[in-house]
Amino acid sequence: MKIARRAEVPPFAVMQVLAAANQRRAAGASVLSLCAGQPGAPAPAAVRARAAELLAHGRDLGYTEAVGTPELRRAIAEHYGRWYGTDVDPARVVVTTGSSGAFLLAFLAAFEPGDRVALARPGYPAYRNILRALGVEVVELDCGPESRFQPTTAHLMTTYYEGGLDGLVLASPANPTGTMVDAAELDSLAQWCAEHDVRLVSDEIYHGITYGDGPTAQASAAGYGEQGAVVVSSFSKYWAMTGWRLGWLVLPPELVPPVDALAGNLALCPPTLAQHAAVAAFEQRSYDECEAHVAGYAAARDLLLRRLPELGWSVAPPDGAFYLYADVGTHDSVAWCERLLADTGVALTPGTDFDGVDGGRHVRISFAADVSEVDEAVDRIAAWQREA
Repeated sequence: MKIARRAEVPPFAVMQVLAAANQRRAAGASVLSLCAGQPGAPAPAAVRARAAELLAHGRDLGYTEAVGTPELRRAIAEHYGRWYGTDVDPARVVVTTGSSGAFLLAFLAAFEPGDRVALARPGYPAYRNILRALGVEVVELDCGPESRFQPTTAHLMTTYYEGGLDGLVLASPANPTGTMVDAAELDSLAQWCAEHDVRLVSDEIYHGITYGDGPTAQASAAGYGEQGAVVVSSFSKYWAMTGWRLGWLVLPPELVPPVDALAGNLALCPPTLAQHAAVAAFEQRSYDECEAHVAGYAAARDLLLRRLPELGWSVAPPDGAFYLYADVGTHDSVAWCERLLADTGVALTPGTDFDGVDGGRHVRISFAADVSEVDEAVDRIAAWQREA
C-alpha cells in the first residue's frame, strides 16, 4: 500500500540525540541535557492544585466546546488587556491542543494548497513541515545575524515580487535564536502584510520570557486582528505546562467560524482537565511564580554570554525564550553533537533541525535547565574543545 507524499516530512535530528542521551543515562553515565525546548520547572502551584481538586471531586471532565470553555477564553482575553493593553473579544479566542494544534488549525483555515507562505530561516521546523504536508509552498527567508535572524520588509518585498506571497509566519521570541522584533518592527511588518493582502501568523508562545538588554517591551499582533493577523500562543513555555497540551489562537473574526468547524472535526475539543485547571494560570500568584522561573533563565543566559569567549562561538544574544543559537565552527553539527554527547555527556541540538542550508555550522543550547547544570555543561564543552 502507498504512503501519502504529504507524510514525507523529515524527522528531528534532536530525537537521535535524545535517544542516545537516554541510553547513556540508562547505563548510569552522567548526562547534561540542554537540547529539549521545555522548562525544568513544573506548572504553577495553583494550576496543579486546581487539577487535583477537579480529579478528587469527580467533576465533569467530558467534552467541552470545540473552541474551549467560555471561562478560559475570557481569562485569555483578559490576559491581553493585562499584558499588552489590548482589548480582545473572547469570541476571537480559540483554545487548542497545544500550539501545534493551533498552527494546524490556522494553516488549514488561512491557506490553500499552492499558496506561498514565507518564514525565517533558521526557524522552528514544524512550521515548514506542517505547511508542506498541507500542500503549501514554503518560502524560506535567509535571515542572518545582520537582521538578528528576523525577517524584514525588505525580505518580504523581494519575495513578493519574485512570485507573490500569501502568508508570513513570524516568531518573536524565535526558536532557535531567541531574537525578537520590537513594537515598531512588528507594526511595520503587520502594515506591510495588510497592504499586500498577506496573512500574518504571529508565533508568540515564548512571550513573558524576555531579558533586560533586548526589546523587552513585548508586542503582540493581537491588536492587528481586524487586519487579518493570527496570533498563536501557548501555556507550555512561560507557564511551564508542556505536557498539559494547551495553547490558543487569537483570530480575525472571519477565521473564527471555519476554525470552530475544523476544531470540532479534528479533535472534538482540547483536553478538558487542562482547560479547567489553566484558568488558575492567570491568577497573580501564578504570574509571580512564573516570573521567578524567568529570573532563573536570565541567570543561565547571563552565565552563557559571559563564558562564550572561552568557547569561541559566534552568537546573536537572545532577547527572549531560553535558547542560544551558536556558530560552533563545524560543517556537520549532527556529527559534532553526537561526538560531544559521547565524549562529555552534554546533549545539544544540531542546527540542521532549524536550517537546511547553514544549520550544519550551528547548534542550539536550551538554557531552561538549572544554572548550575548550564555552568557545568560549559566547563565540559570548553575542556572538550581544548583537547580536540
